Order: sequence, then C-alpha cells, then structure tokens
Amino acid sequence: MFKKIKQLFALSETIKAKEQYLKEIEERIENKEKLIEEVIAEAKASIQNEAYEIINGAKIEADKITQHAHQELVELFQTKEQMEHNIAFLEKKLSSLKNEVAKLEKVARKHKVECLGIKNLVEKFPNTINYADIDQELGRLEEAFADGILEPIVRLNLHHQDSKLLRQEMNANNRDIRKLLKDYESRYTTKANMTIYSLMVIGLQAELQNILYTLSYTNLEKALDNAKSLINKYLTICGKGNANILPTITRFLSELEPLFLNAIQIEYKYYIQKEREKEEQRRIKEQMRQEAEEQRLLEQEKKKIEKEEEKYLNEIAKNKELLANETDNEKILALQAKLKELEEQIKNLEEQKEEIVKRANGRAGYVYVISNLGSFGENMFKIGMTRRLNPYERIDELGDASVPFKFDIHAMIFSENAVDLEQRLHQILNKKRVNKVNLRKEFFYSTVEELQAIVQDIDPAAEFTTTMKALEYRQSQSIRDEEIQIQSA
Repeated sequence: MFKKIKQLFALSETIKAKEQYLKEIEERIENKEKLIEEVIAEAKASIQNEAYEIINGAKIEADKITQHAHQELVELFQTKEQMEHNIAFLEKKLSSLKNEVAKLEKVARKHKVECLGIKNLVEKFPNTINYADIDQELGRLEEAFADGILEPIVRLNLHHQDSKLLRQEMNANNRDIRKLLKDYESRYTTKANMTIYSLMVIGLQAELQNILYTLSYTNLEKALDNAKSLINKYLTICGKGNANILPTITRFLSELEPLFLNAIQIEYKYYIQKEREKEEQRRIKEQMRQEAEEQRLLEQEKKKIEKEEEKYLNEIAKNKELLANETDNEKILALQAKLKELEEQIKNLEEQKEEIVKRANGRAGYVYVISNLGSFGENMFKIGMTRRLNPYERIDELGDASVPFKFDIHAMIFSENAVDLEQRLHQILNKKRVNKVNLRKEFFYSTVEELQAIVQDIDPAAEFTTTMKALEYRQSQSIRDEEIQIQSA
C-alpha cells in the first residue's frame, strides 16, 4: 500500500514536471510567433519605405521631364512665330521685288523698241548722225583735262608733296613718265589699239598711286614687288589680247617699270627721314637719360668723398688738439707726421671733388673703342662715350646681359671735350655705320688697324690695343670643339 502511494506520488511529480515542460514549450512557441510577427512588420515597413522612395523619385524625375518638355515646346512655338514673321517679311519683300522687276522689264521693252528704231534709222539714213560733231566734242573734252587725258582724275595725298626736295624729285620722275607715255602713244595708228593703250595707262597710274598710298616704313620690299607684279599682270593681259601690239607693249612696260620703282623709292625717302627724326629724338632722350644717370652717380661719388673728407677733417682737428697739449717730442713728431698724411689725403679728396664738378658741369669724359668678337665678328666695333669716374663700369654694363660675351677694350681716351671727340670719330666713320637709321646704335664696320690709325691721328698720345682677346668666346669655342671630338669618337 505504502509502495503504491509512493509510486502515485512519483507519477504525480512526473506529470507536474511534464506539465511545466509543456508550459515552457507553449511559452517559447508564443514568443516565436511574436518574433515572426515583428520581423514581418519590420519587413512590411521597409518595403513600404522603399516603395515610397521609388515612387517619390519617379514623380520628381517625371516633373523634370515634364518641365523640360514644356520649355522645349515654348521654344519651338517661339521659333515657329519668328519663322512665320520672317516668311511674311520675305514674302512682302519678294512681292515688292517682283513689282520692281516688272517695272524694269516694261522699261527695258520700251528701250528695246527705241534702240531698234534708232538702229534702223542709222542703217537707212547713215548721214543722219554727224560724226564730225562727236569728234569735235571729244576734242573739247580732251582739252578740258589740263594735265592730259591720261593723267589720273583723283590724286591721293602722298607724303612726298610735303617736302620741297622730294616734290622736285617726284616731278622730275613724272616728267620722264609723261615723256615715255607720249613717245609710245604715237606708235599706235588704229583707234582700237589707241583705246587699249590709253585705258592701260590710266589703270597703271591709278595702281601706282594705290601702291604709293599704302607704302610705309616697314613694307618697301612689298611695295616694290607689287609694282613688278603690276607690270607683269598688264603684260600677261596684253599677251592674251592683240598679239600684233605685244612687242611694243613689252618694250613700253619694260621702260615704265624702273620709273614706277623710282617713284616708290622717292616716296619712301619721306619715311626714312621721319624715322631718322624719331631716332634722333630717341637718341636725345637716351643721351639725356644717360647724362642724368651719370650726374646721379657723380653726385653720389661727391657725397661719398665729402663724408670721407669730413672724417679726415675731424681726425685733423683731434690730432691738432692733441698736438697743442703734447710735451713729449717723439709724440709731437708722430702727431705732426700724422697731420701731414691727413692733409695729403684731404688734398687728394679735393682734387677728386674738382674732377667731379668738372665732369658734372662740363663735357669731360672718356671715349671708348670696344669690340665683341664672339657676338659681332672681327670687323665690327662700338665707339661711345661716358662721363663716369670709372669708365670700365659702363663697359661692364654693355657686356652684361645684351650680348653673350664681354667686350674687349681697344682704347679708353680721356678728353676735356669727350662729346666732340666722340662726334668727330662718328663723322669719320659715318659711311661705315652698321645701322644707318638709328644713330644711337654706335656700331661701325672697320678693322682694328684702321681704327688705331684714326684714333692716334686725332690723339697721338692715346693708347690703343689691337689684340682681340675674346677670352670667354675662345674658351667657349675650345669647350665646343672638345664636345664635338667626344661625340665623333
């Protein structure tokens, strides 16, 4: 009995345990269902958000496309309206032109009838028109042209007219042209050939005026080439025409060409003169600038000397005070020697100041003759002038950056009137100037022996070095030769 009770009690405990386990399982199932519901809810929410974003983006894009299409449509309507307006305007203009053409056709038909009537009248009654009257009237017209019928009606305003000498030269050249035209005019016997010749002469002279009018300082060669092309063009035209007059035309144009070229050269002299005037002004300005710079440098040197002089004067005053109070004979002698040395220095400074004043107020300076073998060759020299106390500074400046090598100095001549000395040398070598327009470019073609003779003829005491050292140039050549040998080895 007791055993059965015990078994029942154990069975009851087992049932309770099973029930508890079953309850836990039910709770776990219930929790899973909740989890599944949450996951499903989150998935639905995510899908809804994504769908909203897609729909919203599609709406924005659709709005953009709609706006763009609307803008294009508006522009198309505007273009259509503009084209319709243009078409209406052109149709109106076309209608007006058609009316004008109709009027002109009507007038032409009327003139055609009149022309045919005049033609028939002349054919039936040839004596109706008095050709003698026409010739007489043409003669009166020819007399009305004071300069001749072949002269240009309109004359352009050319620059040689502003110069008496150039005007005389051009008038002489024009007389030669007129004489040539007259000589060849008599060689044509038929009216047809005479007409061709006269028209050709008028055209040639008009073309020459155009060439002269467009001439400038920088296009002389182009103007000369244009004149030659003009002659060749007329020769070609005549060659394609009447072959009978071609030999005469060829001789005529060959004689006319140098006269045309001479006219261009005469007109060009005006531009040369103007350029020389400009260069002279530039030379004067450059000279004034250099003189101002030299004055500035001289003033600096003067102030520097005055400061040195002040130091020496202070030292002299100090030594004189010591000498006045000194009793030791050795120190007295030393102070006196010192004072003598200081006074000598003061004297030298005074002489330098006098030299500066003389340079600043006068025409004293140095005239130099220099060369640059590597830059300009052995037969080109520069002859210039400087007022600087140290003239070699000017030579260093010239050889600093504008040329690849330094200058060699052949002569450095001091003169109380360096300006006149420089001008005298320039005048002697004027025909050998390298630049005959810009006179500020003081370069001359010569030999070193010729320059030596000229310089020493003017100043027998002047030192002149004939050797062209050209150290940098020769060293550069040597290095270049070595490089070539290495490359060829």
